[in-house]
Amino acid sequence: MLTILTIKRFTLRLNSLSITSYDHMISRLLNSQTLCSIYASHVKTRVLREDSHQQQVVTRLDQLNGQLNEHKPQSVVSRLWPFWSTNDRKSQVKGLYLYGSVGCGKTMLMDLFFENCCVSHQHKRRVHFHSFMIDFHTRVHRLKSEHRSERAFNPIASVAQSICDESWLLCLDEFQVTDIGDAMILKLLFEQLFSKGIVMIATSNRQPEDLYKNGLQRSNFLPFIPLLKQNCNVLSLDSGIDYRQRSLPSQQQTYFLTEENADKQLDRLFKMMANRENDTIRPKTLTIKERNVTFANTCGRVVDSTFAELCDRPLGAIDYLTMSQLFHTVIIRNIPQMSLLNKTQCRRFITMIDTFYDNRVRVLFSAEVPSNQLFLTNKLQDHINDDNRKLMDDLGIKLDSGKTVFSHHLQNDSNANIFSGEEEVFAFERTISRITEMLTKDYWNSRQIYT
Repeated sequence: MLTILTIKRFTLRLNSLSITSYDHMISRLLNSQTLCSIYASHVKTRVLREDSHQQQVVTRLDQLNGQLNEHKPQSVVSRLWPFWSTNDRKSQVKGLYLYGSVGCGKTMLMDLFFENCCVSHQHKRRVHFHSFMIDFHTRVHRLKSEHRSERAFNPIASVAQSICDESWLLCLDEFQVTDIGDAMILKLLFEQLFSKGIVMIATSNRQPEDLYKNGLQRSNFLPFIPLLKQNCNVLSLDSGIDYRQRSLPSQQQTYFLTEENADKQLDRLFKMMANRENDTIRPKTLTIKERNVTFANTCGRVVDSTFAELCDRPLGAIDYLTMSQLFHTVIIRNIPQMSLLNKTQCRRFITMIDTFYDNRVRVLFSAEVPSNQLFLTNKLQDHINDDNRKLMDDLGIKLDSGKTVFSHHLQNDSNANIFSGEEEVFAFERTISRITEMLTKDYWNSRQIYT
């Protein structure tokens, strides 16, 4: 039986909900199953392995879910009750920043929360951090174009408001800051989002203090860290187990070594997959942000590409995301053993695998070495390539006695070596773990490609 208090609260909330939300609210009231009970059920049916570290996180997520049941973002409150002062509102619900080693279940737990929390689907959003920032920059660019005559126009507040209007529960997977543009803008963006009532759940491989570690001009990024901790409880998940490594391998081999007739094997597989597509084998050009990206060998939703096509060309997250939407299977041939001497390609490869993994793209690999040897972590030792030199010129950086010396406006960062590659080394641990999972039967069956 519902209590009188519960019915009153329910009636009050109905005033601001759509018809779709009615069904969701009734479902939540009639089904009082907690996240803990759902997790326990998955353990009992052996969908998940019992893990006390994960159980502690689920308990915290259950507590957060209870708080969200009474939460309304500022934008909703101001529309419904404009006479209600901000000072009369309950304090902002703190989100959760969950960090830990690769493969320990962070994303799985966030997805469990996202699918079963009390917030209706039209008010919540689950997205990879890279994709979220791409969307943010796209919106900013569009607004700047619309207001180009207004010199003092600041689009960040408008973009933050539009994000909050669309969804006030934000679940960001793989929160990792590697781009200086993102690093400089995060505090301004999230100040606006948090002030408008956004609640953020984030997963990351790094604790907040290690975000953008040794990054260029990190002193300008540091104020974001206390803002993050003020609005999110920080929780570690580190059981020391990489569950991706425990998955069963795919029945079909999907990772080939160059020396073992990899091209012949991939030719056979591409021909087999092409026969299932309603298309011919031909080049295909993708138009992305007014740029043309051409692939020489495609058939329907399958692309047969090389490492050079994907990582030597100036492609970024938006390009790999577009590929994920157009192709269900990607063949990547001739992957070399990478090192810090080709950091640009390494960064692209990391971003590509992250994007393909998040969108469950099937990948066939051929490489010079096994996946756990793809990246050499030796130090760079004063090697500065042409791209590095151009960046140094743009930022007023010069070399002095074999060391990186910064001009006067970067003196606060003079102890950071922007070409050290530490961020890439850290990120590549996750990449290798993800490739391992991408080779499994469970991963290949997770995307329905023929209907």
